[in-house]
Amino acid sequence: MTRTEEFQELRPLLSAIAYRILGSVSEAEDAVQETWLRYEASPTRPASPKAFLSAVVTRISIDVLRSARVRRETYVGAWLPEPLLTDPYEDPARSAELADSVSMAALLLLERLSPLERAVFVLREVFGFGFPEVASAVGRSEAACRQLATRARRHMDAGRPRFEADRREREELAARFFDALREGDVDGLRELLAADVQMVGDGGGKAPQLARSVFGADNVARVLAANFPLLMRIEATLEPHEVNGQPGAVLRDRDGKVINTLALDVLDGRIQTIRSVQNPDKLGHVGPVGDAWAVAREVKQARRPGV
Repeated sequence: MTRTEEFQELRPLLSAIAYRILGSVSEAEDAVQETWLRYEASPTRPASPKAFLSAVVTRISIDVLRSARVRRETYVGAWLPEPLLTDPYEDPARSAELADSVSMAALLLLERLSPLERAVFVLREVFGFGFPEVASAVGRSEAACRQLATRARRHMDAGRPRFEADRREREELAARFFDALREGDVDGLRELLAADVQMVGDGGGKAPQLARSVFGADNVARVLAANFPLLMRIEATLEPHEVNGQPGAVLRDRDGKVINTLALDVLDGRIQTIRSVQNPDKLGHVGPVGDAWAVAREVKQARRPGV
């Protein structure tokens, strides 16, 4: 097998590792590309391409995360991960860990860890790497990695998100939610929302937001019902789609361009959290990005009596 073939075979795994460490599709793609360049330039062939490439992409991702942390300190409003519509890597033996680790809630928990803790947790707990491989990847002793893993696991377990286990039930609830959303059915929305539901938006100061953060079933239902029927009136479309392994949707303008994504956390038959990413810088990988400000102006016009 050639180096190119080896790399392409492992690319989904490398992308999945980098995304979980970085919470950014674009930065993960850059890290994987840099990994290929280093592999291509390496004078010797490693005994295990998987171990070598996983180590390289991990180290690159740790460096990128350290600089990204500084940028996120000055981020405008709430920061959310870039939405992931399809996980590039599949492993039936670790499907539960993979699904849990890619959710918005889990990625936000990972943000609380140090870059090293995050990398060790991702390699060990999510992808099942042995401690010798983890130690080699992050440049620490096995004993240090075991301590990092224990600390990271404690942090994650303390705030670990729980989701509706039955996938079909989640999807049915999400379908009812999006139907009520299109129709502006306040009562229908309210009965699908947890009493303490939270809606969070990430516009990064570059897009209009429904609201920075809204709490409570009544408040969230009213904000949603006041806006989405008007979006439908100006020919926007709500396209149901799994987002970060959870029920969600992509909102598109009349030309099919992406305006935002919605991701839903579902537990005990109710929606617990709604996370909306509107920052255009985070949507380019989903498809061509529309002008959210123009859409907002049209919505405002449609809201006027007699229009």
